[in-house]
Amino acid sequence: MARAAGISPASVQRLWAANEIKPHLSRTFKLSNDKRFEEKFWDVIGLYLNPPDKALVLCCDEKSQCQALERTQPGLPLGIGHIRTKTHDYLRHGTLTLFAALNYLKGRLISRLAVRHRHQEWLAFLKIIDRETPADLAIHIIADNYATHKHPAVTRWLERHPRFHMHYTPTSSSWMNLVERFFRDLTGFITEKSFASTQQLADAIIAFLAARNENPRRYVWKAKGEEILRKINAARQALATVQTKRNSISETTH
Repeated sequence: MARAAGISPASVQRLWAANEIKPHLSRTFKLSNDKRFEEKFWDVIGLYLNPPDKALVLCCDEKSQCQALERTQPGLPLGIGHIRTKTHDYLRHGTLTLFAALNYLKGRLISRLAVRHRHQEWLAFLKIIDRETPADLAIHIIADNYATHKHPAVTRWLERHPRFHMHYTPTSSSWMNLVERFFRDLTGFITEKSFASTQQLADAIIAFLAARNENPRRYVWKAKGEEILRKINAARQALATVQTKRNSISETTH
């Protein structure tokens, strides 16, 4: 850019800094194309902002592909003057799936580990939730649109258990499910460790969950729905403008 503009690199850097332009950074995004986006959006947000009485709000999902990775050499511990280390390479020893239900108001977790994540495992997890929650409370489950969550066998079971109420997030909107925030913490814990087997991984996850439930931490939804929708609509308009320009260029070149 400095060469093209005929100025010094330092001048370019000053201009970038003054205008908060950061070309070295990027981030991923995905806007939902769900035709019922706003309906589902307010349904889920409403549970966070105004939880129903005599009911539990559970943010549920499965974290698949929890990998038992064994580092090829022992890492060096944290010490004065240097950070802890781990090898970049590893051996794979299989994967596990963690099913988790985060109690929105109390921050505690109901969980189940499984080797696979088919509808059978999801249904087994729903039965665990049914057993481990007070029978007189309604259960409001926030989940994504994964096919196993809507399998006919699951649907039939839900019909026989009317205290369960499903609330599905819009497509491409996993950020609305607060259990994903917990999964981020869990991922950080797993990636710092080395596991020689899936059993070691399972033991570590169980210990991590037990410690967290002893001192539960809530993730409180604070963002205003109207502000979120404003940003989403602005992003959609920006995408539409970019697409219009691309179509115009394409038509011109042809």
